Amino acid sequence: MPASITALSKEAFIAAAWDLVGRKVAKARLLGDIYYTAQNSIALPIPPEAPAITMFRLVIAEARHLIAQRGTIEPLAGELLGEHADFRRLQQVLGIGPINALAILAGAGDLRRFGHHRQFLKFCGLDPATHQSGQFRGKTKLSKRGNARLRRTLWMAAQVAIRQREKGFRAKFERYVATDREDPDLRRKAFTAITAKMARVVHAIIKSGVDYRPFVERPVPSGRTAPCWSRESASVTL
Repeated sequence: MPASITALSKEAFIAAAWDLVGRKVAKARLLGDIYYTAQNSIALPIPPEAPAITMFRLVIAEARHLIAQRGTIEPLAGELLGEHADFRRLQQVLGIGPINALAILAGAGDLRRFGHHRQFLKFCGLDPATHQSGQFRGKTKLSKRGNARLRRTLWMAAQVAIRQREKGFRAKFERYVATDREDPDLRRKAFTAITAKMARVVHAIIKSGVDYRPFVERPVPSGRTAPCWSRESASVTL
């Protein structure tokens, strides 16, 4: 693998791999780091006919297929729903592009039917649930009884949002993992919290009919973090 990368120049490798890494903010830097790692790797040489190389080629082929599908679906979604107010408004939220917006509308329908964001969270399976039996009381976890595809879409959108420069989602994630950034359980809980925040934002902007404005959550005296509404700018923030 390292030899396959370093067989190209750094510029040629970045150009060849550009479309495979998705929509990252600093793609050139990421690919440059991969190239640098390959140059300094001590990995054992692998013959071209090795099973690992065959599997790698299958993964690359699948990635290219998915990218091609995305390139087909996005323009189609724009043609079908380009004038739909909810479709346009959803894409104002970091992490939500045309495909995620389409998946949210397809999975949830009209979000105005949920009178409160807790109802929408329950519909997505993002509400907390505690298993109880007699005197036994288990840990509180996500119920995961709702729409799994919608929950996965919001999870993926949250993954993108925390990597953006705008701090509305990223700051909340950083607070969660501040004590130990390498703790996998803590990171999982942080990702879950950001996914729930994404669901609340989605519900709020559709139900209120106003545009999304980035907002960094701050605790209030009660200990809870409440939505912040701005009438002056006619926008909703969460």
